[in-house]
Amino acid sequence: MSHGPPTGLAAVSSALLAMSRHLEVRDVLKTIVASARELLDAQYAALGVPDDHGGFAQFVVDGVSEAQWKAIGPLPRQHGVLAAMLRDAKPQRLADVRSDPRFEGWPSAHPDLVDFLGLPVRDGDEVIGALFLANKNCPKPEGTCGFTQDDEELLGILAQHAAIALTNARLYERSRELTIAEERSRLAHELHDAVSQKLFSLRLTAQAAARLVDRDPSRAKGELQQVAVLAAEAADELRAAVVELRPAALDEDGLVATLRTQVQVLDRAHSARVTFTCHGVRALPAAQEEAVLRVAQEALHNALRHAEADRVDVTLDRRGCGAVLRVTDDGSGFDPRTVRRAGRHLGLVSMRDRASGVGGRLSVESEPGKGTTIELEVPGG
Repeated sequence: MSHGPPTGLAAVSSALLAMSRHLEVRDVLKTIVASARELLDAQYAALGVPDDHGGFAQFVVDGVSEAQWKAIGPLPRQHGVLAAMLRDAKPQRLADVRSDPRFEGWPSAHPDLVDFLGLPVRDGDEVIGALFLANKNCPKPEGTCGFTQDDEELLGILAQHAAIALTNARLYERSRELTIAEERSRLAHELHDAVSQKLFSLRLTAQAAARLVDRDPSRAKGELQQVAVLAAEAADELRAAVVELRPAALDEDGLVATLRTQVQVLDRAHSARVTFTCHGVRALPAAQEEAVLRVAQEALHNALRHAEADRVDVTLDRRGCGAVLRVTDDGSGFDPRTVRRAGRHLGLVSMRDRASGVGGRLSVESEPGKGTTIELEVPGG
């Protein structure tokens, strides 16, 4: 199969390397669709990862502006040609998707798609996604598809590598979840040891007070005062064990309590000092609260794992009807202009996606050796 001059092969190679470089699932998906659209010279590209409820767990597009995407509305359902790709696991190459009998329409703000090339992304026998392109940028006779058999074969190669990259990214995210679980387990042991030590000291001090009651009442009084202090400290440790070790429940506890709990857990689990302050924030819509929490988690992970910060400060402030999250660290920092070129997204793409998904704004300030500040502003209800 021929795909043109060596520069075409170099572009394919670059695309495949870019796919394998990213670790977060969202970054992988966006790299795949951008590479596919550029290599096959299409106006639009998209990749959907289906859920088990007739919709898509994730759906990324390239060639559509943020404003256009917002105007289109909710993510598509698994219907029409998309459903056919997921169900039949066969390539779909159409001269005009609108004329296909399976076509079921799209929202009024959706751009017009004409010629269409779609392939399932498969991991063995399982279809884990659908990759498709629309509107080939080339002159073509009316009623014919601009996408060729060579295009289909090239997209098939991308789809195979997309499956590998997506599976690796999922494994990476799973390993991060396991790391968090291991941290919680270690924290449980530390809290258990701390409480045990407090209770042991409490017991010895109470025994000493009992022996001194008759022969030295004043010393016994001092020992009993120490018993009260130790009992209070033990109670605090027990409360920490109960509160901090249970999984965060955003829908039950709300954003402020969930963030505070997670910061307390990280402060105990790491040598770095991690703080949280909040000023006047009211309850936000569920989508905004989840976006703020996920961005905070990603920023904290970067600061503690990658930047090796000694101090991380998380603040949440009210702004109008919405809120502003700020995560500041004194870690190694980086040059935001070179992060993308170096292939080290540090989760910035996923954070920006979270922000734009709820109509928010994300800003990043960082310099090598001078730490990093991530700021997210979200509107209220």
